[in-house]
Amino acid sequence: MQALHINGNDLTLEAVREVAVAGRPVLLSPDAREAVGRARAVVDALVASNQVSYAITTGVGILSDVRIAGDQIRELQVNLVRSHAVGVGDPLAAAEVRAMILLRANSLSKGHSGIRAAVIDTLCEMLNRKVTPFVPSQGSVGASGDLAPLAHLALVLIGEGECLDEKGVRVPGAEVLRDAGIKPLVLEAKEAVSLINGTQAMLAVGTLALLAAEILVDTADVIGSLTLDALRGTDVAFDERIHRARPHAGQIKSAANLRRMLEGSQLRESHRECGRVQDAYSLRCIPQVHGAVRDTLANCRTVFETEANSAVDNPLVFMTSTSAENSSGYVGTGALARPAEGSSAISDDADVLSGGNFHGEPIAFALDFMAIALSALAGISERRLERLVNPALNEGLPPFLAPGAGLNSGFMMPQVTAAALVSENKVLSHPASVDSITTSGNKEDYVSMGMTAALKLRRIVENTRNVLAIEAMAAAQAMDLVAPLKTGQRGQKACAAIRAVSPKMEKDRVMYQDFARIAEVIASRKISEVLY
Repeated sequence: MQALHINGNDLTLEAVREVAVAGRPVLLSPDAREAVGRARAVVDALVASNQVSYAITTGVGILSDVRIAGDQIRELQVNLVRSHAVGVGDPLAAAEVRAMILLRANSLSKGHSGIRAAVIDTLCEMLNRKVTPFVPSQGSVGASGDLAPLAHLALVLIGEGECLDEKGVRVPGAEVLRDAGIKPLVLEAKEAVSLINGTQAMLAVGTLALLAAEILVDTADVIGSLTLDALRGTDVAFDERIHRARPHAGQIKSAANLRRMLEGSQLRESHRECGRVQDAYSLRCIPQVHGAVRDTLANCRTVFETEANSAVDNPLVFMTSTSAENSSGYVGTGALARPAEGSSAISDDADVLSGGNFHGEPIAFALDFMAIALSALAGISERRLERLVNPALNEGLPPFLAPGAGLNSGFMMPQVTAAALVSENKVLSHPASVDSITTSGNKEDYVSMGMTAALKLRRIVENTRNVLAIEAMAAAQAMDLVAPLKTGQRGQKACAAIRAVSPKMEKDRVMYQDFARIAEVIASRKISEVLY
């Protein structure tokens, strides 16, 4: 696989997946290497001149008034990493950690962080040689970024902490680096705070959740069409004219998908003159609900792509000119001036500015919005499932889709499971970003709780996939029960994908393994790909 060259400006979410899941190799681009070197020269000049500059020659947070100089600077780097590695709870998945490493490396590649290129090179080598730090999932309030998760990552970079092997067993980080042939870094001024100050943990979890959610909304269109057709619903509500009159992009897309799914359906033709005017909302309003989910995901994608290519640590180095570089390698032609208010340091050619780009609020809002949207996607799926199994609503299908109902319970309990998952989503979709708690001696007095939002979202994605898997199994059962009439060709392909892992229910059997297999089929795009 061709290597991904990162520069901090054009990383795509698809590339994140390729690196995190498929193991695509990563390298720092030559242009980015030059930009990183120019910013590093500014930091070196600050240290050489003993200039006061936040997190470079001072402590951090409320301890920013404490001066650090000389040999203490290297000690400060180690102390910062160790003291911030305070995470607890279950570890992040390997793919999430790999995404976090890539996103951190890409942000540093923009050339505003003042770190050495060697730091980025080592992060890339960790990816390329499958070094996966052990990163506990809890401990971030999303204020100065995801301090605790990123510190656990940085621990391995300096030869400490732990890694996870291929079986998920925790192994000393120094041992894993040695086996991978990677030399631990001795961090220089500014590098520790640049490694731990950022939003990459919440962004990594959120990015992989978003990519999974985009598959789910396509899958929901496919499965929803199967349910509608089995219930002898009408396609009139998907007429393009209706949706052009309310031209939300997601709604138009889902309506078009439903029209394609129902093309050539014998079931639809069998009741075209039945006289029914309207279907229930869970059928008639699929484009409006699924479409709103689509639009939400599109908005979140924009936010995540922007964040993936942003400089989010503090302070940041900004070059005002790149033309002058003296023989010692330091940028600038004049002596460093007294810091201006709001600026850590100023030279003739560079400013070092302290701000708040590490704050997770933009990501936290998007994560919470996505959680709400996916809760709706699961909710309408469960309502369609109810219509399939409820003998008062399912248009003459057997009660609970059970052969010999009474002796067999059929899909009575799967609907209960779906209802449980949907109700759990309702609790989990309460936004984390409306909360805040004061930290760091009241210096960090308003926080985003973005990591909490990301972890809740991950559970909602899993729940929603399982609800869709249950609806898919029920819809395939309904299709078998209405034979010999058939749905359209795309729907038949979707049913074949379901039936490849879950045979027809001839009598009651244990079904939880069916749900798990269908969920895997959904995640692999084998159902959603029938749309294209």
